[in-house]
Amino acid sequence: MSFSPLLGQLIQQLRALPGVGPKSAQRMAFHLLARDRAAGKAIAQALQQAMEHIHHCQLCRTFSETPLCVLCANQKRDHQLLCIVESPADMLAVEQTGYRGLYFLLLGHLSPLDGIGPEDLGLDLLTRRFREATIQEVIIATNPTVEGEATAHYLLQLAKQFNISCSRIAHGVPFGDVLEYIDARTLALAIAGRS
Repeated sequence: MSFSPLLGQLIQQLRALPGVGPKSAQRMAFHLLARDRAAGKAIAQALQQAMEHIHHCQLCRTFSETPLCVLCANQKRDHQLLCIVESPADMLAVEQTGYRGLYFLLLGHLSPLDGIGPEDLGLDLLTRRFREATIQEVIIATNPTVEGEATAHYLLQLAKQFNISCSRIAHGVPFGDVLEYIDARTLALAIAGRS
C-alpha cells in the first residue's frame, strides 16, 4: 500500500528511532493522526525545542541546555573522582547507585571496524581534563564487550600518563543469581576479579 507523501515521510522519520521498525512506525503515525493529534503536536514542539537548545556539557559531554550540566556545576560533588561511561543511559545507571563524583561520557566506544577512534570519543577533552583538573581517581565503567574492554584498556593507559589512580568496574555474577545458571564467561570473569 502506498501512503500519501506526508504520511509516508512521517512513518519514515519515526523509523529513525532505535527499535522502531516499519510496522511500529506505521502504528505510531496512525495513532497520532487518528486519536491524538494534540500529543503529536506536543511531541513535534518538544523535539524541535530539544534539537535547538540541548547541546553537550563542556566538561562531561552529557546533554545539557547550559554550558555546564547540573552535575558538573554542583560543588557538593567530589571533583577529584571521575567515572567514565559510554552513554547518557550508562551515566544514569551509575548515578542511581549513589555515586557522588563527576562523569565523562565517551558517547560510544573504540571500534576500528566501524571507523571509531579516540578522536571520535572526545578523548582530547578528557586529556585536557586530566592535565588541568584535580582528578585523583578515574573509574572506568565501559561495557563488558570486546569494544568496551579495548576502550577501557586505552583509557587506563591514558590515565597512567598523568599518574592518575585508575580502576575498572567489577564484572561477574549478578546479585541474587544462582551459580549453576551463570554462563561460563561471566563466571570466569567473576573468579578472575575476585576480592
